[in-house]
Amino acid sequence: MSYNIALNFEDGVTRFIESNAGETVADAAYRQGINIPLDCRDGACGTCKSFCESGRYDGGSYIEDALTDEEAEEGFCLTCQMKPQTDLVLRIDASSEVCKTQVTDFKSEVLGIEQLSDSTISLSLKVEDAGRLHFLPGQYVKIQVPGELDSRSYSFSSPPGSDIATFLIRNVPGGMMSGYLTERAKPGDTLTLKGPLGSFYLRDTKRPVLMLAGGTGLAPFLSMLGKVAETGCEQPIHLVYGVTTDGDLVEVETIAEYVKKIRNFTFATCVADKGSNHPLKGYVTHHLEAKHLNAGDVDVYLCGPPPMVEAVRTFFRDQGVNPVNFHYEKFTPSEVGAS
Repeated sequence: MSYNIALNFEDGVTRFIESNAGETVADAAYRQGINIPLDCRDGACGTCKSFCESGRYDGGSYIEDALTDEEAEEGFCLTCQMKPQTDLVLRIDASSEVCKTQVTDFKSEVLGIEQLSDSTISLSLKVEDAGRLHFLPGQYVKIQVPGELDSRSYSFSSPPGSDIATFLIRNVPGGMMSGYLTERAKPGDTLTLKGPLGSFYLRDTKRPVLMLAGGTGLAPFLSMLGKVAETGCEQPIHLVYGVTTDGDLVEVETIAEYVKKIRNFTFATCVADKGSNHPLKGYVTHHLEAKHLNAGDVDVYLCGPPPMVEAVRTFFRDQGVNPVNFHYEKFTPSEVGAS
């Protein structure tokens, strides 16, 4: 038996390793060429202290100077002692460079390009050796634009393990990726992906979840919902998806399908344009009810342009609501983590 371990480094790089039954995470990482910092290997120094985002493990033995009972209860762990009992997601307090690893390159073939609306393009890719492409739902990759030195960052809209990788890309007039997709791209083109990257991803669902998406910020949530549909979830999940105009709404039928597949999943869409014919007008914060906020006992995930992110943070502050966890990702057309 073996387990998949996601190591999330402080510089945003994620690497996946495989741990054999009874093997410590540190030993598994070293076996696969990743040097997690440690000084002792016997649970005495605390140098390899990490945080477990999800999964179960045997914490092993250690002294309190290395890890206190309170820290262990919160989810901190020592990679030199812990032995996985399930797949794990670990936050490593070191950069990928310090751990002598780096992002991985993946070659892919363009399968399809679809103009979903004036503002949104769907890109479908077949990844070479797709079994190597592991990522956490919500993460992104950098995509090299053919003929250009620069790359652009896009969140997966497909869930982990999919045969085809998909992305929602904002159609920016004069944009480097937009220009390629609308003017030159064709099926069979080769694109290079670098990643996975990012700290915006779905954690264990221990309480109600509120998802807030703006525009193509919907992409990581589609990936998250795809994963939840596969694994199941007992907690209620509510998504509010907001756009500027009626024509900007995309993938609504896909979201509706997840209502059938995921127990306790609900969603709403809204349009900011005052002249809209949509039933719900305004911004996502205009359509949040007390039950969605759950008196702060909620995990909030937010992805959208910077003004939306700031508006949501201000809303929570004004409401006197402090969510247990607040994960967010801002994006602009050419910014890292753009969706």
